Formats: sequence, structure tokens, C-alpha cells
Amino acid sequence: MNVKLLTLSRIKGLVFVSVAAFFIGCGSGGDKEKTPDITIDMDEINQELFDNISDAKQIFYSLPSPLETAMLVRSAGAEYDAEILNSVDNAGNYTGQKKMALNLGIYTCDLSFASLYDQTQASISYMNAAKRMADGLGILDAISDETIERLEENVNNREVLLDIVSETFMNSSSDLEETGRPAVAAIVLVGGWMEGLYIATELVNKGTFEGNKLVARITDQKLSIDIVLKLLEENKDNSDVAGVLAEVQELKTIFDKVVIKTSTIEPELDPETNVTTLKSESTNNMTPEIFAELSEKVKSLRNSYIL
Repeated sequence: MNVKLLTLSRIKGLVFVSVAAFFIGCGSGGDKEKTPDITIDMDEINQELFDNISDAKQIFYSLPSPLETAMLVRSAGAEYDAEILNSVDNAGNYTGQKKMALNLGIYTCDLSFASLYDQTQASISYMNAAKRMADGLGILDAISDETIERLEENVNNREVLLDIVSETFMNSSSDLEETGRPAVAAIVLVGGWMEGLYIATELVNKGTFEGNKLVARITDQKLSIDIVLKLLEENKDNSDVAGVLAEVQELKTIFDKVVIKTSTIEPELDPETNVTTLKSESTNNMTPEIFAELSEKVKSLRNSYIL
């Protein structure tokens, strides 16, 4: 029997949103007796997680890629809105290392959204913008001319297109890590993470707040922000990272107002595949007021990154 467990490799797909909670919410039967709720001790969870992460590189790869973020937001039924993405016309404005790193993450996230929603011309434009940032950071092999050509040749093949987008992000991250620049890699991650959070908050239909799946996904960022902070703290001797760290800490004070509760974990066997999945249900106290405060802070930070 195979059992799916929450290991570091699986955390990567769960940090932006608890995928298991989403599918449980959609598929749990009404006749099933619910188990009592318990409050998550985030300090205990984070300490257990960090005890198993030896360095910043492992923390980096435990977080979701911009493409995973885009897929999770789309799973909530959000529509594509080109107006909320960072214009490719801004690419020429970024010259300093910090701005280029932040916007490499941002443009990669925007590229992911455009690709996932079959926006072919926008995908090409965002890939070129991301390449400009990568070239400026000196990671010339991360996005090559061949990558652009391959993208153009496969604009109507979503599967290949998404593979290219995923490779772009991973190549950028790997190149920075391998050349001894984890601080820059951390800033790239924050840019992509913040852009995904910004897009998600902007796409929420405020008229359907209660039970909104996208709100649930945003709320689950409480489970990832401490990991983001840990990554930044590993590199806080870098002055650019120190500034970003202070900004993310401001965002954390708002997430700290949210309390997430989860039911006890129960195994569920799929008789066809003989795979057992560990599942639980979660609730939270996110209110329209807290969400509005969170959205405004995210918007303020993200807009400061693209100026």
C-alpha cells in the first residue's frame, strides 16, 4: 500500500494553498460524521518544518513556483485579467539588482498566468520581459534565445508551454543558487510569491466572500509566510534582503490575525489505485475586514516593487 505523506517534497505543492483541504471541501459527503476541530499550533508546525530544513536552498524549493500558484488560483474559478499584471513596458525601468530580481519573479508569475489562460502573445511578451530581467542579473543561460524560440513554436500547445514556463523559473533559481547568490534567489521568490498573492486578492469577487474558494486559498498563505520569512532571514546580511524582510514582516502581522483550525487527519483508501491519502478539513476566522486590510497591504507592497 502506498501512503501520501507531508514531506518536504510535498510541501512545495501545499504551501500556497492546502490542496488537500480544497479537494476535501469539494468531495466530502454530507453523511460523513465530522471529527472535532482542533487549533493548529503554527509555532510548533513551523519549528518541526524548519528542523528538517538544513539550508536556504531547501527552503526555497519547499515553496510553490509561480506556475503552481497560477494553477491553484485558476482552480478556484478565477478569470484572466490582463490589467492587473505588470506591464511589459515597465521592463526597461528596472536597473538595480533588487528591482530586477523582484520583477524576474513578478514577470515569471505573470507569464505563468498568461500561459495557463492560453494568452499566447502575452506569454511571449512576458517571457521576453523575464529574459530581460534574467540577463540583467547575469544569469544568461536561465532564459536563452532557444527558450524563446521554443515558446513561440509551441504557443498552441499548453502542455509544452507550461513545461517551458516551469523550466524557466527553476533554471533561474538554480543558476542563482549555483553561482553563490542565494540572496538574489530569495528576492526573486518573494517577487513571484507576492505577485501571485496580489493577483489572487485582486480577482476575489467581494460580493461572494462567504465560501469563496479563492479567499480560502489566500487565507492559506498563513501557512507559507513563515517559510518565506525564514528564507529571507537566512540572507538578511544582504541589505536588499533586509528591506524585503521588513516588508514581509508587516504582512505577517495581518496574517497573524487569522486563526486556522483543522480536523484530525483521517486516511482514505482509493480501492482502484490502492493509494491512501491523508485528509482533514479546515476552517478559519478570516473576515471581510481582515481580508480588506490584507489586500491593501499586498497591493501596496507589490506596487512598490513594480515602480
